[in-house]
Amino acid sequence: MRLTRRVHRIQKHHLQERNLGVTPAQSRLLRTLAHYGEPPRMADLAARLEVVPRAVTTLVDGLEASGKVRRVPDPTNRRVTRIELTDDGLASLRELHAARRSAVEEILAPLSGDQRTALEDLLDALVDGRRGGGARTAPPPDTPARPSDPPCPP
Repeated sequence: MRLTRRVHRIQKHHLQERNLGVTPAQSRLLRTLAHYGEPPRMADLAARLEVVPRAVTTLVDGLEASGKVRRVPDPTNRRVTRIELTDDGLASLRELHAARRSAVEEILAPLSGDQRTALEDLLDALVDGRRGGGARTAPPPDTPARPSDPPCPP
């Protein structure tokens, strides 16, 4: 939990330094929009973000007011509205990416190159749900714990 709070605090600090006027939820929506080949419908965004459609409407309203996205009519169905990034939205995405990159560097600064590699492998294993696998693996189960680690119950 302390690590999660530290990560959020550092990311928030780096975002605020750039004065983009974008909330973390709006940042997530902008990043999601960037992954679509063509402007998505709000329902598509809601499904991808795993939120209710009303939440997307609120996010889009805020981003539209700041000029980062715009609503455009669907060329094949006049009842459908799609959401696209504006040039300002694309510029904000570049700034968001740079802020996140700076935050990651600050978060990982205490780790050596080998530790970063090990962390990357461990996180990949957790995300992929795999055990062992890659060329770089965690120490075998019989490896003694570090002195600062509490003993595990049997």
